[in-house]
Amino acid sequence: MTENDNGTITCEKFLAHTPAAVWKALTDPDLHARWWAAGDVKPVVGHRFTLDMGNFGSQLCEVTEVEDERRLAYRFAEGTLDTTITWTLSPEGNGTRLVLTHAGFDLDSPMGRQAYEGMSKGWPHVLERLDTVLGEAV
Repeated sequence: MTENDNGTITCEKFLAHTPAAVWKALTDPDLHARWWAAGDVKPVVGHRFTLDMGNFGSQLCEVTEVEDERRLAYRFAEGTLDTTITWTLSPEGNGTRLVLTHAGFDLDSPMGRQAYEGMSKGWPHVLERLDTVLGEAV
């Protein structure tokens, strides 16, 4: 995982699963709820949905970019954090290289700084859960 001073978190992980399997875990609401958060995520540009972030409440999202089995981007926490999450999938050997970029944190605001620091620590664990769920789904 890398962090930088411009309010962007980048994590990458090799997953021993096909891009199709990883894509399904990113875009199927039932699978998505098992590794990160419940919500009606769909790979359709303009689709608006909420993610149930437990103690952090429901976060409004809107899909901004879709390239099947390659790239999914959406605005995250509109009206509060106003960040963007981008998932990039690349075939690699017998699996997939997944790169998560979470950008747009306002590091000058206390809420933005706190979210950035918390998510910097949290994203690697989320990607581990994704890997676990993919292993169970096979």
